[in-house]
Amino acid sequence: MINLDLAFAVQIVNFGLLVLVLNIFLYKPIRALLAQRRQEIQSARERAVAVDQQVQEKVAQYEARLRDAKAEVGAKRAELVKEAQAEEASLLDKARLDAATSIASIRERVAKESAEARTLLQKQVDVLSGDICEKILGRSL
Repeated sequence: MINLDLAFAVQIVNFGLLVLVLNIFLYKPIRALLAQRRQEIQSARERAVAVDQQVQEKVAQYEARLRDAKAEVGAKRAELVKEAQAEEASLLDKARLDAATSIASIRERVAKESAEARTLLQKQVDVLSGDICEKILGRSL
């Protein structure tokens, strides 16, 4: 059995002194280091969160500027397409008008040349018909 004598009391005092010495020289410094490390980790996490928020804000700003630039480019492109279509229409109208006047002048010239050819041929028909008649009849008319 356990005897509760003076040795037991000495052992309890020794244990108390050991716990006190260990607490002063070992446990408190370790706890202080752990608390300091915990503090550094927490501040690093807070900095990481702040940096992450800044990055997210900058990405949002970049995307907004990119969307604005795309919209501006799209508007300019649409405007240029509209201008090109208007210019194309005006060029086509001018070409149609030039073609119509050219065709009209060609038709007039063809009609004039045709009329001149008819009159020339009509004159030649009279002469040729007389020659043919003389040859067929064998005598002059």
